[in-house]
Amino acid sequence: MSSGQVLILMGVLFLGFGYMGVPVSFALMAGVFVATVFTPVSLQSMVGQLFHGIDSETLLAVPFFLLVGELMASSDVVQRMIRLSQTLVGHLRGGLAQVVTLFSMFFAGISGSSTADVAILARTVAPEMDKEGYDRAFTAALIASASTMANLIPPSIMAVVYGATGNVSIGGLFLAGVVPGVLIGVGLMVYSYFWGPVGVMKKRAPFTDVVVAARGAALPLVIPVIIMGGILTGWFTPTEAGMVACAYILLVLIPVLRPGHIRELPRDFMYAGLLYSLPLAAVAGASAFGWMVAFLRGPDLVAAYITSVAGTDPMLIMFLLVVLFVIVGDFIDAVPAIIIFMPIITKLTEVGNIKPLHMGVVIITTLVFGLITPPYGLSLLVASKYVGVGFGNAVRRSLPLYGVFFLTIAFVVVFPDVVLWLPKQLLPESVGCFKSPTGAGYICPP
Repeated sequence: MSSGQVLILMGVLFLGFGYMGVPVSFALMAGVFVATVFTPVSLQSMVGQLFHGIDSETLLAVPFFLLVGELMASSDVVQRMIRLSQTLVGHLRGGLAQVVTLFSMFFAGISGSSTADVAILARTVAPEMDKEGYDRAFTAALIASASTMANLIPPSIMAVVYGATGNVSIGGLFLAGVVPGVLIGVGLMVYSYFWGPVGVMKKRAPFTDVVVAARGAALPLVIPVIIMGGILTGWFTPTEAGMVACAYILLVLIPVLRPGHIRELPRDFMYAGLLYSLPLAAVAGASAFGWMVAFLRGPDLVAAYITSVAGTDPMLIMFLLVVLFVIVGDFIDAVPAIIIFMPIITKLTEVGNIKPLHMGVVIITTLVFGLITPPYGLSLLVASKYVGVGFGNAVRRSLPLYGVFFLTIAFVVVFPDVVLWLPKQLLPESVGCFKSPTGAGYICPP
């Protein structure tokens, strides 16, 4: 069989097994192992590649960020952050919808997990929205859309996987994700204010209530400072930052705010481990799949096709990749998608002379959109299940919100200087800058 035929066989087997209900990780492995029979590569080598894909110290940041989110969710300290959100925006039109979005922005700076965000909001705010007469389909759509910010605003699990796989600065990806994350949050709040359900209009909270709520949420909001402060100062790697954040929650936050939760900690650790096992298996399968794609010269084939249309125009290349990943995100989870397509992304980054950090934030922003699009739409699926509404109804109510994501993705592609401004100021090496030979400041190539 030719390389192209083997690539098609891998893709067909993966998608076929996936639609039969086979878990993503096993569907990936099945496609790889069957394809290996038609290549000179041995099955033993591919088994080794499975383990090589997860043999990364950087990926250890993922379970610690998952544990941070689980500890925060199950210990109920998030109630303090919800209260702060209510005092800040609860008086606006569509008050609880505004609270959902603002809380998601706060919580995104702690967990990096969209699923944790959905679970928390569905258990806490969704019942209140139901009492105030919000359409359940809108509630599910908004919660799912707001949860995507967890994969953009640092710390982001997608950024960790992308950085570890593509050899891109994880700290730089964290910082570059702030602009698209905030744009999505602001866009959702604007939509809720002008076109969303009115809800129950409340009085503006007195300034003293805002101060009291801010004081109550101060300890949880130290976590983003620990994570980003440690990474930017060079004190911690992302993995170490996750470990320190977990230690802070275990030694300070829970004993001070909810000491009775200490007896529940073994359950939290086991659940976080279970959550980590799912993406870890997918990473192993996707790593072998991506290696085989590269071995069969798949990146060259795709890059040749895209460059035949876009040439070396960086903006056009990125827009074509956006189209590709909007489609891919409809069917595949973001983590395996990043690993599978990383050789193609790297090739096109070189062809278009695009900054790797800029390409990374474009791909991540596009893939988070896949969390709310059918037929996969994991965040929307989970939110609709928690809220108790049909997936189809939730999809219909999500359609207007898709405009927020399309505008954000277009902004990220067209205005790289705005997106990369923060990493350029705080972590200049991540955007290709280097120290001046005179020792004063950095020199940044255009």
